[in-house]
Amino acid sequence: LCCFQLYGYCYQDSNDIPDTLTTITELGSPLEMIQLLQTSWEDRFRICLSLVRLLHYLAHSPLGSVTLLDFRPRQFVIVDGELKVTDLDDASVEESSCTSNSDCFMEFPARNFTLPCSVEGRCQSMNEKRNLYNAYRFFFTYLLPHSAPSSLRPLLDKIVNATGNHDKHMICTEYLALELSPSPSVNSEFTQKCVKSANTQYRRVPEAFIPDENYRCWPSYHHKGCLLSVFDVNEAIEICDSYSQCKAFVLTNQTTWTGRQLVFFKMASNHIVPDPDKITYVKVTD
Repeated sequence: LCCFQLYGYCYQDSNDIPDTLTTITELGSPLEMIQLLQTSWEDRFRICLSLVRLLHYLAHSPLGSVTLLDFRPRQFVIVDGELKVTDLDDASVEESSCTSNSDCFMEFPARNFTLPCSVEGRCQSMNEKRNLYNAYRFFFTYLLPHSAPSSLRPLLDKIVNATGNHDKHMICTEYLALELSPSPSVNSEFTQKCVKSANTQYRRVPEAFIPDENYRCWPSYHHKGCLLSVFDVNEAIEICDSYSQCKAFVLTNQTTWTGRQLVFFKMASNHIVPDPDKITYVKVTD
């Protein structure tokens, strides 16, 4: 789940290129941080959640605790919305040896850490904590808080700060995986919120769609229009009320990976066409 899937390999020993090994793996997209920051928070959260699973696997692998010495975005790809490692050349299972705590010194550009030296002469959890801090500085600090739901920001700030400080790091990562998982039992915890619309009234038009009248918004699931995810109609009304150009919105039967419904927001409702799979709400003007 965390690393590239190997479909096959071929070993060939030729006169031109001896000891040649060719591997066939699944196809992934290069990780571009600027592009990721332009995607929806849900998609970025999904990447962070897959990174949490990777951290847990590396810390408890069959080989022991594994560290990625070159833990940077270029070592990862996106496969079906999940983050996966592509390059394991710099992976290591060796915990640093030590005679005192001063031997367990970890240096990073922004800050440094000193870990305890165990009675066995090994730096305690150095592999695990190196992975965690690199995940914090390359991924969590950018992808998690940016344009996150307001109801989640206090929890996300707590998680990001805890990972950066190595403060109860495993509790923190498990907290992220459990409390923010998209399972139905906790989905409403981070998506549903009390929404009080203004005095705006909307007329419901069942089995109808507005094919044109698009405007662009950010972040959007559609590059030529404003397509966002909502928990319910009340949240769609709140979003439409927040955009001065929004005069209508269309509920689709499509959902995101967390179960939130995709909605098109429109700048007019002059041309409405029949569509059995959609419901249109038109803002009623005085």
